[in-house]
Amino acid sequence: MRIDQIRQRLRALGAKPCHEERILKAWAQAGPLDTRRQKAEDFLPLALRLDLPGLTAELAGLARLHSEHPGADGSARLLVELSDGQTVESVLLPRDGLCVSTQVGCAVGCVFCMTGRDGLSRQLGSAEIVAQVALARGRRSVSRVVFMGMGEPAHNLDAVLEAIELLGTLGAIGHKHLVFSTVGDRRVFERLPRGPVKPALALSLHSTDAELRARLLPKAPRIEPAELVDLAETYARATRYPIQYQWTLLAGVNDGDAELEALARLLAGKYAMMNFIPYNPNEGLGYRRPSPERASAMADYLQRRGIVTRLRNSAGQDIDGGCGQLRARVLLTRDSG
Repeated sequence: MRIDQIRQRLRALGAKPCHEERILKAWAQAGPLDTRRQKAEDFLPLALRLDLPGLTAELAGLARLHSEHPGADGSARLLVELSDGQTVESVLLPRDGLCVSTQVGCAVGCVFCMTGRDGLSRQLGSAEIVAQVALARGRRSVSRVVFMGMGEPAHNLDAVLEAIELLGTLGAIGHKHLVFSTVGDRRVFERLPRGPVKPALALSLHSTDAELRARLLPKAPRIEPAELVDLAETYARATRYPIQYQWTLLAGVNDGDAELEALARLLAGKYAMMNFIPYNPNEGLGYRRPSPERASAMADYLQRRGIVTRLRNSAGQDIDGGCGQLRARVLLTRDSG
């Protein structure tokens, strides 16, 4: 379901713009419909009032909690069941954050990622994306949403941008607290600056070497890392949000001194923040994370070179919860049952 379909349904039931906004605001914020402490019949058209129980149930059915898996770091991985029985993952993050999925599966095929192992099953509608936020807000406060879960947002651009627009307006989330994560796609750099809500941008870099990056991200657009950084820098300067570069640390693959020196040169003087994320092992994929000492040394080196750097762990590592793993385990259990 798309957000514009919800709007069309409300209008067909006689909703005026104020009614439409009230209902969408209540849904996106997981709050009561009646924010003025009035009864619904005081301000909703009769046809809409009669349809409201069905609409409420339908919206709730877009994303239902299948299971919750809390982590010691304060995060909680949510396996979310969609209305057609497909599942995606959302992650409640510390400090009121939420990571949402934009696709069932992923077509990029990153060799170290469980999500892309089986390819893309289908796109999520914009309403299904917002429904993950509504579900999460029913459990705890959410003031930051990152589009870093299952899927490549650039491959579902219309739906993601529609969801971002709603969340950045009626959803009451600050624009810089909506983070669009991508492997890099020219359409992103064309479309994001034109939108009414301009999210922060996270760019999955993983290597400064074009050939190595192509092997790690086999179906990502072939854009040279230096050009990607230039495109991102233009967006960063226009929005005044630093680019959040993502770099999954793979032992013996992209954690060497030569790679680190090239990265320092590439990001020198850029409006950027580097996030080093030690790999969260996926069984059967054959990669491992570098030692804590090596990861820390890499972060320290970039800091000394003047690049803001954070060494981060993906949420829920203590429950073996890398993106896609939770869903994969459930599917395996279902298939073998």
